[in-house]
Amino acid sequence: MPSKIRTVLFDLDGTLADTAPDLAAALNQLLEEEGRAPLPFEAIRPEVSHGSPGLLKVGFGMDSEHPDYARLRARLLELYGANLCRETRLFPGMVELLAALARAGRNWGIVTNKPKHLTEPLVRELRLSHPPACIVSGDSTANRKPHPEPMQLACTQAGSRPEQCLYVGDAQRDIEAGRRAGMKTLVALFGYISEHDTPERWGADALIRHPRDILDWLNAEERTHA
Repeated sequence: MPSKIRTVLFDLDGTLADTAPDLAAALNQLLEEEGRAPLPFEAIRPEVSHGSPGLLKVGFGMDSEHPDYARLRARLLELYGANLCRETRLFPGMVELLAALARAGRNWGIVTNKPKHLTEPLVRELRLSHPPACIVSGDSTANRKPHPEPMQLACTQAGSRPEQCLYVGDAQRDIEAGRRAGMKTLVALFGYISEHDTPERWGADALIRHPRDILDWLNAEERTHA
């Protein structure tokens, strides 16, 4: 019989928190510094889950092979780091979800590709009433998502086996990492998913449109395996 889910793990950007406004502001500030016109928020938001590579791609049309990539990436992260939590908020319903998980005796954590020097201060600034049992950042392990190593570290820190964990994310690499680690997975459709993404093909256990849907899924899963 499958183990009961006791730990819910979240991607950070686009799943736990709506970080797009502050990341978009940093990108537009960089564009202006470089003599370029700022981009509309709607053009930037779908790329936020892809981190600085995605932002530099949409802003400058460049990849990591471009000679200016390292300089612009460093400056982008500097600008963002100076304004981590001006407009960033937990997604609506997430506060209630975390409280419900605590009442049910479940813990929760974060597994993100965001670097530790940005992740940890951001989590502090969010002033969470129910703190995470683990925070695994993009440089916490030798490999990043979609590799399962960050997921395995999260399991160790949260005190759960992979089959006792649910991972919620808004990018294909999130679902791949969770599945490779042996976890159940959900796609957060309220996150940063572009019109070109095909989340229904990522192999997740379900697609959700609101954080409260996670509770519904957990309850249904318990009933199925009771």
